[in-house]
Amino acid sequence: MSGLVDRLGALLTGREPIPEGFTGTLDEGERVIADGRGPRGSIVLATDLGLWLPPAASGEGAHRIAWHLVTRATWASGALEVVEADEVEELAGGVILLADRAPRRVPLTEPRRVPETVHHRVTGAVKDSQHHEIGDGGAWFVQRRVPGAGIVLHVRPDPGTDPELVRTVAAGVGEKLREARPE
Repeated sequence: MSGLVDRLGALLTGREPIPEGFTGTLDEGERVIADGRGPRGSIVLATDLGLWLPPAASGEGAHRIAWHLVTRATWASGALEVVEADEVEELAGGVILLADRAPRRVPLTEPRRVPETVHHRVTGAVKDSQHHEIGDGGAWFVQRRVPGAGIVLHVRPDPGTDPELVRTVAAGVGEKLREARPE
C-alpha cells in the first residue's frame, strides 16, 4: 500500500520518492526527478541538482555529478555511459578550464525515465557550444547554465592540445567577455 501512496504522491507533486536502498545523501531541498535500477539493486538518480551514480568498483560511495559537469552522457545497449569533468582552474574573466575523467559505464536493468531525463538536463544546461582549432589541436568552448552562477564559460581542450596555449586563448576570451558585459 505504501508503494501506491508513494507513486500517487509523486504524480501529484511532480517529485519522485527517494528509492529504498539509495546510499547517497541528498541536499536539503534536492528533489528526485527520475530513478533507475542496475544489477544487484544499484540505483541511479536524476535530481534537480545532478546525476547520482552508484558506488564504483573502486569503493567510493554514491556520488552526484552536477549537471554542468556532465560532459557527455549516452544511452546504448542497456547502459548509461557518463563522462564527468573536473574543474581544473579558473582563468581570467571567470572562464573555467575543465578536464574529462574516464568514461563510466553504468548498466541499467530498469532504466525507467533516467536516459531521457539525463539527456534533457545535460542539453538544457548548454547555452552554446563551439569547437575551435588551437595550435595543433583544439578545444571546446561551452557556455553552461550553472545554478547560482548564471552563464559560465567552460573550456575543455582536446587530448594532445598544448594546455598553456589553451589557457592563454581562454583567458583572452574571458577578458573580452568581461569587457563586453554591462556593469
